[in-house]
Amino acid sequence: MMRFDTVLVANRGEVALRIIRACRELGLRSIAAHSAADRGAPWLALADEAICIGAAPSRDSYLNIPALLLAAEACNAGAVHPGYGFLSENASFAQVAEDAGMVFIGPTAESIRTMGDKIAAKRTMIEAGVPCVPGPDQPLPEDAAEIERIAARIGYPVIVKAVGGGGGRGMRVVRIPDALAEAVAVTRSEAGRAFGRADLYMEKFLEAPRHVEIQVLCDMHGNSVWLGERDCSMQRRHQKVVEEAPAPGIVPDVLRGVAERCVAACRHIGYRGVGTFEFLYEDGAFYFIEMNTRVQVEHPVTEMVTGIDIVREQIRIAQGETLGFAQPDVAPRGHAIECRINAEDPFSFTPSPGRITALSLPGGPGLRVDTHIAAGYTVPSQYDSLIAKVIAHGATREQAIARMSSALTELRVEGIATNAPLCAAIMRDARFRAGAADIHHLERWLNERTAGGTDAG
Repeated sequence: MMRFDTVLVANRGEVALRIIRACRELGLRSIAAHSAADRGAPWLALADEAICIGAAPSRDSYLNIPALLLAAEACNAGAVHPGYGFLSENASFAQVAEDAGMVFIGPTAESIRTMGDKIAAKRTMIEAGVPCVPGPDQPLPEDAAEIERIAARIGYPVIVKAVGGGGGRGMRVVRIPDALAEAVAVTRSEAGRAFGRADLYMEKFLEAPRHVEIQVLCDMHGNSVWLGERDCSMQRRHQKVVEEAPAPGIVPDVLRGVAERCVAACRHIGYRGVGTFEFLYEDGAFYFIEMNTRVQVEHPVTEMVTGIDIVREQIRIAQGETLGFAQPDVAPRGHAIECRINAEDPFSFTPSPGRITALSLPGGPGLRVDTHIAAGYTVPSQYDSLIAKVIAHGATREQAIARMSSALTELRVEGIATNAPLCAAIMRDARFRAGAADIHHLERWLNERTAGGTDAG
C-alpha cells in the first residue's frame, strides 16, 4: 500500500470533521470536498483546503464520482476517505479511486461487493462458521410454487429481502402463505427501482430480537481484532436512535465465540480496515444479518470503552501500518451510550431544517459531543438530519444513563426542532433501563404514546 500525505474527505458534516481531526493528529493534510449547499459550513474551516464539487443535490456532489476524482486530482490527494453513507460502500468508487492511483481508505472493492451482496455475504459467513438467520444462501427463484415451498421449509413468519438492500428498504414480513406472492412481487419491484437489482432472498423472521453488532479492525499484515460489541436495538423504521457498548446481558463466552468467528471470516476474505458485523440476538443466540464495510455512526461508544481511536486506526491501516495492539490488549472499561440528535420533530419525525439561532452543548466528566454545527449555521434540507451525537461514559451502565440524562437536559438548540426530548424519554423508559429492549420496542412505545397521548417515564 502506498504512503500518502493528503486525504480527500468525500463526505460532509460530523463525519467529515471526525476525519479531518484524525488526519491532523496523523500529520496529514485534509481536503474537504463539499456541495454548494455546504459552502461556508463550520467544519470546512478546519480542513487544510476546501473545494466545491457540485450543486446541492447529492447526485451532483457527494454521489458524483467524476467530480470527486477531479477534486482529488486538483488537490494532489493521495487518498480518499468516504466516511459513512453516500459512497462509503460503493465498490465502483473504491475501484475507480484506486485505478486513479489513490488509496481508498476502506476495504477493497472486492470485499465491498462480497459483503454488499447479502447472499454472497451469508454464504461467506456460513463458510467461516458464523451463525446466520435460517434460510437458503441462494436468491429466490422466479417460480411461485418453489418460493412457497422455500417459505414452508423455513416456517412462517418469514421476511423477504432485496439482495442489494439496506437501511431498512427492500424488505417485507410475511406471516401467512396467502400474503407471500404479493410481498415477493412488491419487494422485487422496489428492489429493482431502488438498487438496480431485483434479486431477493428469504429468511426466518425473528419476532423479538435485539440488534447487536461486533466491531472489527484488520490490517494488511494478517492481524485482525474485535473491539467488543454494541447494542443498537432502539430503532425506528430500522434507523438507530440510541446505541450503547457493551451490549447488556450477553453471555461473555457466547459473544467471544461469535466474535472470533467474525475475525476468522475477515481473514478468510482478506478484509482490511474497519468493519461491523451486525446480528440479531434472540434467546441467547446470534444470527448474522449483514456486514457494514465502513466506519459506523455509532463507533464513538466503542472508542469510549476501549480508548482506541477507530478512525485514526482506519487511516493508519490504509497507509500499510500494522495494528498497534493485539487482541489481549483490548480491554473495554465501563459503559458508553450514544444518542443521535437529529433536526426533526421528536415525535412526528417531521424534518426541521433551518437556521440555528442559539446553541449550548453539554459538558462534564464522561461526556463527548461530536457535531459540526454552530450558532448561525443553517441545517440544509437536502441531506440526512443528523446534526450531533452525544456520548456519555460511566463506570457502570446506570452512571452512563444518568450522565446522558443530564447532558440532554443541558443541550440547547434553538431555531429548529430536534429529537432530544425523545432521547431523554428513552433514558427514562423502564424497559430500556432494564437493558431488555428488542428492536421493536421503540416503535411499540411510540404507537402507544400516539394512541394514549402519554410520555415515557
